[in-house]
Parts: sequence; C-alpha cells; structure tokens
Amino acid sequence: MNDPEPVERKPAPEPERIALHGDNPAARRRRGLSGLVGVVLFAAAFGGIAGLIGGQVAGLVVAGVVALPLLYLVSFNARRQLWLEGRTVVVRTWRTRRIDLVAAQRIDVLVTDVRGTRTVSLLVNARQRGQTAKIDLALYAGTGGRELGILALRRLADALVNNIEANGMVFSELLVAQLRSEARGDAAPDRPLYRLASAAPSGKFAQRFTMDAVSRFVATLE
Repeated sequence: MNDPEPVERKPAPEPERIALHGDNPAARRRRGLSGLVGVVLFAAAFGGIAGLIGGQVAGLVVAGVVALPLLYLVSFNARRQLWLEGRTVVVRTWRTRRIDLVAAQRIDVLVTDVRGTRTVSLLVNARQRGQTAKIDLALYAGTGGRELGILALRRLADALVNNIEANGMVFSELLVAQLRSEARGDAAPDRPLYRLASAAPSGKFAQRFTMDAVSRFVATLE
C-alpha cells in the first residue's frame, strides 16, 4: 500500500495594504524640505531678535531652543506613514503601531481648522494605553478639497461595521453615505464629510464629535 503523498500547504495570503497617508516618498521629501525651510526661517527670526537684545550668544541659544522641537515635529511628520491591512491600521513613525479597528475601544470624528482649511479625521483609540491613530478622511478649503480614495473608504467602512464596543456601525454608515454621495456625483458641499466639517463651530482649532453626535448627524442624511 502506497503512502499518501504529502499535501503542500500554501501560506495564507497577506492582507491587502491600502495607503491612508504618506505612501508617496517624493511627497514626504517635499513636506520635509518645506518644513525644514520653515524651521530655519522661524528660528532665525527669533534668534535675530534675541541677538539684537542680548548679543550673538543669546541669539544662537534662542535660535537653537526654537529650532530643536520644531525639527522634531517636521521629522515626525515626514516619516509618518499610515495604511490599512485588513481590519488593522498600521502607523509608522519612529516605531510601528498596529490598531485593530474591530477591537477599538473608542472612535470619534475630529475636525481641525487651520487658516480656513478644515480636516475631517477619524480618531481611533485602542485598548492599549497611548495607542491612537488619526485617519484623515477629507480636507476642505472653500467649496473644494481632497478626500480619501473610494477603496480606502470602503475598506474602512467594512472594518468599522464589526466594531461593537465603540459602536463602529455609526462611523461605517457615515463613510457609506460619503461613498453614495460620490457615486451620485454630488458636489463637495453636498457630501456628508463636507457638511460635518461645516457643522464644527468657527474659532476652534479642533472639535471632537463623539459617537452620539455622529449618530445624530447620520440620522439627518438621506
């Protein structure tokens, strides 16, 4: 009697990697260079003022004190990458963090306003302390802007709908409503994310919309 031939087991396919932020190396280099130029100008301005008052040494010290934290922020943002693998958001800066959207403990919508440009983001908090991911969904200035791609929105909605603890279904419905609006060809001001950004009060740098607030907003959508 012949022994059965061993069955070759194929490795499970890796989940598709969908970029959410910072996947373009050229764009990251441009952001880093422009940020570096801004840091040099800002530090030189403060150092020059301090130098006029306290002399050359004081100017150099002030310039260094101003420049160091700004250089850290520029480097941090230039290195930041964010992508989706299945239901997991992967955040890479100086290290790599992985946040399971289905198991996230809290989810909010964050709207920031910088010089009239409003950014709508998902703020996802994992069970582990300090494990947070900010996913920018759309950026609007005036009546136009830039939005996350259709595939990324669809995959995020699919992952969020299974989150029970943070009631991810509410946020999934928001993203699905955005996709439907895009499919209808609605102009930016008629899309849910734009309307949500417009609902944030003026004069605030950041406005957090909790699950209850997002739920009430979604209920008003067609």
